[in-house]
Amino acid sequence: MGRLLLSFVGYLGELTVLAGDTVESLFRGHKRPRLILQQLAEIGYRSQPVVMVTGAFTGAVLTAQSLFQFSKFGMETMGGALVSVSMLRELGPVVTGLMLAGRVGASVAAEIGTMKVSEQIDALRVMNVHPIDYLVTPRFIAMLIAIPLLIGESAALGIITSNAVGIHAFGVGEAYWKYQMGNFTDLTDISIALIKGIVFGMIIIIVACHQGLTATQGAAGVGRGTTRAMVYSSLLILIANFFLTLLLNLIFPAGASLG
Repeated sequence: MGRLLLSFVGYLGELTVLAGDTVESLFRGHKRPRLILQQLAEIGYRSQPVVMVTGAFTGAVLTAQSLFQFSKFGMETMGGALVSVSMLRELGPVVTGLMLAGRVGASVAAEIGTMKVSEQIDALRVMNVHPIDYLVTPRFIAMLIAIPLLIGESAALGIITSNAVGIHAFGVGEAYWKYQMGNFTDLTDISIALIKGIVFGMIIIIVACHQGLTATQGAAGVGRGTTRAMVYSSLLILIANFFLTLLLNLIFPAGASLG
């Protein structure tokens, strides 16, 4: 247990160092707008289908399950409020983060890991190109831009499908459903979703780039790094979500609007 704990602390230290180098590169490194746009298309545009489908069906199944239970107490109109708050505060950011950890995290780790084992990263250093500036920073910036938009799409589709299931499939009164949804959802819920999304996006990119940059032993090492990037980033997202939930609910209590 002690060895495992020390390994975990050491790994977090390596991630912190890489994150610090990336932040320094944001301010002092050479900017590459073309690479940022390419990564924005790869991370944001091409991730839309999986994020939208996941968000839509998450909202639908949450609505169905909540209405099965609320109907026992005559509280069907509260289903919309439950889904809208849940999609914004929890399910939208977490589900989107996990999907991106699987799709983007694995892809980034495999791409950079392949460059590492084939000595392309060493070639960048020979050409006086900093690997952090060229490989990590464009992906980092693209993720920070893309993930709030992807979370917004996921949460919006979850709420839309919730309305369709609750109003049309279960026959809940539309006026009561939307009134309760608007009564319990405000700007604080959106703020929490965006803050969590930014944190999750940073975790995904830093973990994936770290696994790629430290890949060894050829194709087998790239495969291990790809798997670890997906697993580690998913676990860190779930751990971070717990502490963020505690912190953000103290800063933004439920029902406390920003404006």
